[in-house]
Amino acid sequence: MAAHTNRVSLAMERTGQWVFSQDIPTDILIQVGEAKFPLHKFMLVAKSNYIRRLILESKEPDLAKLDLSNIPGGAEIFEKAAKFCYGVNFEITVHNVAALRCAAEYLDMTDGYCDGNLAGRTDDFLVQVALSSLSGAVVVLKSCEDLLPMAEHINIVQRCVEVASAKACNEANFPSRSPPNWWTDELSIIHITFFEKIIKSMTARGAKPLTIASAIITYTERSLPDLVRNHAGTTISTISINSTARTQQQQLVQSIINLLPVETNRSSFPINFLCCLLRTAIFLGNDDFCKKQLEKRITAMLEHVTVDDLLVLSYTFDGERLFDLESVRRIISGFVEKEKSVSVFNGGDFREVSSTAMLRVAKTVDAYLGEIATCNELSISKFNGVANLVPKNARKFDDDLYRAIDIFLKAHPNLDEIEREKVCSAMDPFKLSYEARVHASQNKRLPVQMVLHALYFDQLQTRSGKDEKKTPDALSMRSQVQADVSLAKENEALRSELLQMKAYISDIQHKNNQVGSTSSRIGNGKKSTFFSSMSKKFGKLNPFKHGSKDTSNIEDDDVDHTKPRRRRFSIS
Repeated sequence: MAAHTNRVSLAMERTGQWVFSQDIPTDILIQVGEAKFPLHKFMLVAKSNYIRRLILESKEPDLAKLDLSNIPGGAEIFEKAAKFCYGVNFEITVHNVAALRCAAEYLDMTDGYCDGNLAGRTDDFLVQVALSSLSGAVVVLKSCEDLLPMAEHINIVQRCVEVASAKACNEANFPSRSPPNWWTDELSIIHITFFEKIIKSMTARGAKPLTIASAIITYTERSLPDLVRNHAGTTISTISINSTARTQQQQLVQSIINLLPVETNRSSFPINFLCCLLRTAIFLGNDDFCKKQLEKRITAMLEHVTVDDLLVLSYTFDGERLFDLESVRRIISGFVEKEKSVSVFNGGDFREVSSTAMLRVAKTVDAYLGEIATCNELSISKFNGVANLVPKNARKFDDDLYRAIDIFLKAHPNLDEIEREKVCSAMDPFKLSYEARVHASQNKRLPVQMVLHALYFDQLQTRSGKDEKKTPDALSMRSQVQADVSLAKENEALRSELLQMKAYISDIQHKNNQVGSTSSRIGNGKKSTFFSSMSKKFGKLNPFKHGSKDTSNIEDDDVDHTKPRRRRFSIS
């Protein structure tokens, strides 16, 4: 209550300095909010058609009080308007000219009612002073934030937007000050609604995409300093945002994303900025459509991404824990699908994605896995989920992936053998370099199967007589392994057949020995045996029967059939 009394007294005291000096007493009290101004009707009516109508239309025969609390600019601006009515000098500046123009419109202090009125004076100042420079136009536009919708109705906003966009385009093409992008700092002080109007006006004037991007980046960094990293790349350690501020910042991020121009070729925005903006959208809880727009832009230029850019998306603002992996997965997956589509369009195989861009992305993803592998909350499925997004043939060597796997195993020492095998399943052991293979063969953190793969690789190299330090491609090594396995199976089958044959021969020999012993006990008479009869029958088929080596007349009586001829079986 005391503060209210002080404000009213202060307003009346200021007014008294240029009103009470008059000999004529005041006859009307103008109230604007909490401030009260004792004034003279005839001085106000001479300049304000609005006050004149109120007095004439009033039902009171002697109106002594008016409430003008709705006047644009409040008590401070009304005081200057009243001074104008009294002919008292006051200063018009770029900060108050918009409010004075709106107040003149509200009070109907136009040149149509009285020559040289307040509306004409403020219009002249706008044209000659305020709108003659970019800085002046921006300041006037900034002051219009509290004067809506009146400022738009009397076209002050649009005039400022046109001047600001024209001068910004001119500064971008022909810098007049240093640094060359000083004009972007000027635009960063206005409300997002006015900034959108200026960007659209600049686009309509044919501004270059890089010019638009420069303005948007500067505006975003100034508007969201706690959420978007600045040029030094620093972030704040803690962020606490109430619900009202969060909602406002969500709308701001959405507006900024909608301002991003549609680009067909190389993006005008650095990928680091897009990653920071995406992280901000995720943190603030913007809708999926908003986030997918940014993910699509990052996907289109993923070959230029760095490990730090991907880490921006993955970690919280304090860098202590993992924040989001789904966006990273969608971005990498989208890039791989795009590369596959390009490969098929060019007549290639969709399973063979090995462009230069894909090789570069694969290397970055492996390095990224090595950075996040130390996080305790990173599960095997999430780790492999990112690693398996990259096609196998996109990695010339799996050394970087092996390094990431080794870091993961070291950071998660309580994994059992099966879990370690799952982690290593993303890696091809035959695509390791000599140095990585030597390290893997001695790495106690790896599962036994992976160590055996490394040792077997060395054995194949030694057996083939090749240089151990020269790593053949994985396809030839895999073919060699399959051939060795097939040969081992064939040898095993042959060994089994030989064992069966030996058993069969031994059984026949045993039976023949028994038959020979029985024949000798019966007598010495000559009897036709099975073998002799069979030999005679085969003799008829002798191809040399009519030649010089005819053996049909040779008798087999002298041949000893009791002991069949032994033959040697071997696999030599």
